[in-house]
Amino acid sequence: MPTSALDGKDAAAIQAATAGVAVCDRSSWGRIRVSDDDRIRFLHNQSTNDFQSLKPGQGCDTVMVTSTARTIDLVSAYVLDDAVLLLVSPNRREFLMQWLDRYIFFADKVQLADVTEETATFSLIGAGSDAVVEKLGAGAIIGQLHGNHITVDDSIIVAVGSGLASPGYTVVLPASIKEKVWQQILDSGAVELSDRGWEHLRIIQGRPAPDTELTDDFNPLEVGLWQTISFNKGCYIGQETIARLNTYKGVKQYLWGIKLNSPAAVGETITIGDEKIGKLTSYTETPDGYFGLGYVKSKAGGVGLKVQVGNTEGEIVAIPFVSHEYP
Repeated sequence: MPTSALDGKDAAAIQAATAGVAVCDRSSWGRIRVSDDDRIRFLHNQSTNDFQSLKPGQGCDTVMVTSTARTIDLVSAYVLDDAVLLLVSPNRREFLMQWLDRYIFFADKVQLADVTEETATFSLIGAGSDAVVEKLGAGAIIGQLHGNHITVDDSIIVAVGSGLASPGYTVVLPASIKEKVWQQILDSGAVELSDRGWEHLRIIQGRPAPDTELTDDFNPLEVGLWQTISFNKGCYIGQETIARLNTYKGVKQYLWGIKLNSPAAVGETITIGDEKIGKLTSYTETPDGYFGLGYVKSKAGGVGLKVQVGNTEGEIVAIPFVSHEYP
């Protein structure tokens, strides 16, 4: 969805996410609990990252893909003692429950449970989030690797990673104590970031979203989600296509940020002269001007490239959430 100019409250929260700490209520995101004996093997075979290397207390970001490696969703996974908790995009919750269930065969010991309604999720965003985590009693997680997590008070999971490129943490907790913990976080100095503010930061930082950057038209290498892909884990859904693209450097387009001179509309064609080289997938207005995300043909160029987006001029810029360097 396009976002227009930010109001004062969102602008203050975005400033806090940069210089202090902001908190965003992401409870509308889906939470799927995968349990039983075969849960790790099952998830290992269903997505791009290496689940079999993870131990309880660790986690990862992974991409759910089709058999032809087209993107479905970017998912955060947290390995617990007796289950794996998946944090999925709001508009992919029901689809992924059905998608995963389709791949559970008779002999598989895998149980799926949608625990969205009984849980809540907050994101702490910004350099000041360490202090808030300390006050939640989760100071032991500070400085650990992305995806690592601990449980405090027997029920509150605090994981490294804000869900954006900014430093921070993801908090998953029972819905019954949501209001109490939310107030505790605000009392610790966090500034509330709305869904609209989150969407603005998502676009500026380049986190891809379903139905915009994550669709049947694109694969994870085109998106630039290298950190979610294991190239030596063996077979999984979509693996052959991803391996072939990587081996033969066959990525035909890349997701980039685009600084724009004036407003633009999602879906507009990106061109150089008369040549169509891509399309705009997301758009927002910033205090510094106009900004979008879009896919651009790899042969056209990258950072610094001057382009036309509909009737406005633009320039390709790097976005911190993704990378287009071959590892």
